[in-house]
Amino acid sequence: MEALRSELGPFVDSLLERHLAGAREWFPHELVPWSRGRDFREGEAWEPVAVVNPAVASALFVNLLTEDNLPHYFRTIDEHFGPAGGWGTWSRRWTAEEGRHAIVIRDYLLVSRTVDPVALERGRMAQVSTGAVPQPASLADGLVYATLQELATRIAHYNTGKLLNDEPGRRIMGRVAADENLHFLFYRDLTSAALEIDPSAIVNAIDRQVRHFAMPGTSIPDFAQHANRIAAAGIYDLATYHDQILVPLVVQHWHVDGLQGLKPAAEEARERLLHHVDRVGRVGRHVLARHTSQPTT
Repeated sequence: MEALRSELGPFVDSLLERHLAGAREWFPHELVPWSRGRDFREGEAWEPVAVVNPAVASALFVNLLTEDNLPHYFRTIDEHFGPAGGWGTWSRRWTAEEGRHAIVIRDYLLVSRTVDPVALERGRMAQVSTGAVPQPASLADGLVYATLQELATRIAHYNTGKLLNDEPGRRIMGRVAADENLHFLFYRDLTSAALEIDPSAIVNAIDRQVRHFAMPGTSIPDFAQHANRIAAAGIYDLATYHDQILVPLVVQHWHVDGLQGLKPAAEEARERLLHHVDRVGRVGRHVLARHTSQPTT
């Protein structure tokens, strides 16, 4: 993949320049409603100030702890991208922006008393101590995974904000989602450039990553329970994955179904991939129908 990294260098530089031109400077302290805050006494039992939908609380909990795992994400990206040139500049800039997301979400949760801070801190310690993050096997796999993950994260943050019955919280999640969208566009368009250079290698990577894709955070305590609540509330579920990620990205933007000149193994991968996309859509619709007939818990 060294040849691919070298050929993509000019695209990285161009996309980095575009990102820096479009990224908005913002400050977490200006978005957090500090006037709501008060001291926490040692050993004080947590009581929520306002009633929050359990699915929204789960989403905020998972979203923040996912952001907290940033050191391990950077390590993975740095291994594939390297520290030099535009690749390294992007990795460090991305890390700085993602760190800001953790700052603003944590400050908001503590001030608003939306999530139990003891559970949050214990979850952070458990999550970061494991160091468990997705480990794409190659540069191509890393680009594809990052594209899928950034889009999924943008959707999850935005949908969480929509369900928050609190204007400052909605603004914060909207601001974070806007950053995630810029990250998504960087990876999406870099993967598009890679498809022009080596379509067979990238189709193979898309097939692998789509079929095995999972949001980061599986080592978060009680992750399955949180994920079920998040899915049942429509914040992020299989239907979302199909309708808002796989179809618009893989089929409509990358046009995987229409690529020409693929090697035999990549042709097989494309057929397997498109079959999987169709299956995710069917299963997602079935699960969505089941969730809509049941109350969120």
